[in-house]
Amino acid sequence: MTAVLDRTGAFARVTGAELRVPLVQGGTRAYANFDYAASAPALAQVSDRVAELLPYYASVHRGAGYASRISTQCYEAARDTVSRFLGCADDQVVVFTRNTTDALNLLAGCVPGDTVVLDIEHHANLLAWERRGRRVVRAADTVAETLRRLAAELCAKPAALLAVTGASNVTGEVLPLERLAELAHQCGARILVDAAQLAPHRRIDLHATGIDYLVLSGHKLYAPFGAGVLAGRRDWLDTAAPYLSGGGAVREVTVDGTQWASAPQRHEAGSPNVLGAAALARACEVLAELGPDAEAHERSLTHRLRTGLAAISGVECLRIWRPTAGNSGSATRAGAAGGDLGEVDSVGIVAFTVDGFEPGKVAAYLSAEYGIGVRDGRFCAHPLLARLGVDAAVRASIGLGTTPQDIDRLLEAVTALVAHGPRWNYACDTGRWDPLPETRPGLAATGAGTAPCAV
Repeated sequence: MTAVLDRTGAFARVTGAELRVPLVQGGTRAYANFDYAASAPALAQVSDRVAELLPYYASVHRGAGYASRISTQCYEAARDTVSRFLGCADDQVVVFTRNTTDALNLLAGCVPGDTVVLDIEHHANLLAWERRGRRVVRAADTVAETLRRLAAELCAKPAALLAVTGASNVTGEVLPLERLAELAHQCGARILVDAAQLAPHRRIDLHATGIDYLVLSGHKLYAPFGAGVLAGRRDWLDTAAPYLSGGGAVREVTVDGTQWASAPQRHEAGSPNVLGAAALARACEVLAELGPDAEAHERSLTHRLRTGLAAISGVECLRIWRPTAGNSGSATRAGAAGGDLGEVDSVGIVAFTVDGFEPGKVAAYLSAEYGIGVRDGRFCAHPLLARLGVDAAVRASIGLGTTPQDIDRLLEAVTALVAHGPRWNYACDTGRWDPLPETRPGLAATGAGTAPCAV
């Protein structure tokens, strides 16, 4: 089934699409959401699925009542749906978790050896392994050299696991996962992919690519109902200590000992998040139905955004890698000459800076005067921002509800900022920029006497 654009130019219907937000200068405007990389809104079909299941919500696995049987059936059907969506192999299982961070910490307790990571990772994929034999490899300025460094580290000293991002949560750049899987296996290691940012944008087939483990978050996959996923080979999961000790993770309990269940139940103690799992599964179904046109639509919007930003004087788009055939310098930013990432694949995430304006002030201005939501800061990727040579940046991320008109409004707003500056006054209080005065209903006014931050 191939989807078509709706009348607004969005590729799919998301909750909150009709939201209008107040502007600091008065009036309202349709909300332009460019913060999908942090938390994506629920797809309309996902919200509908949750509403459909709510009357049947009940205990799972051990209840004899009709509602309990329905809930159990939905929960296990969700597991099967996610497994098919990810292309899991026969020896791979799906464990429902709270989110990506939870899934990474679960697997960290199962890995029988060192884990190798890159310095460009989200904190979740850096910190989970910190006390469990973590070895950090510094990414090079090309993908090819980065892979060579990983191969050298993995083959010089045995490691159990290579843990890498599928797509950078800062720049959107994508690593060649099939090549990385081959590299890891050649060196005797397994591979884990943090797909929190990749899965909402690209289909991933674990069996076809050779990926051993994958983690993702429902709240980034248009199912913000508190469920995440760890999918992967069951042998490590079956032999490791349970992630949590409690009911549902056991076969038999006596005062003298416990017989633990196999995965996935071994790591799902307690009452499971039935609605969250069902919501995540429904999101997977919808994404599968959208077909390749959704990816093509996103690529078009991303190109429009990158090239538009690159054409604005003083705006620089961050990047980790330069194209192999590009400038021989160690460039980390794509300026007016390079709005696209060339040979380096990327999803719809663009981080940028504006000369003369702190990222927090840019974000506050976009929200207050244009009704645009972006993220600013270091995006839980402090080592990466440090290597890119910036203290903070603005991040605009695209999703299924993004329209060409949203892109044009963002470009218009940044162009106006560079040309004329903001129309309102802004002040910084404990690191956060706010309009002064704050006139939008529902938002607390900035405290009196707050000094404007230096630009």
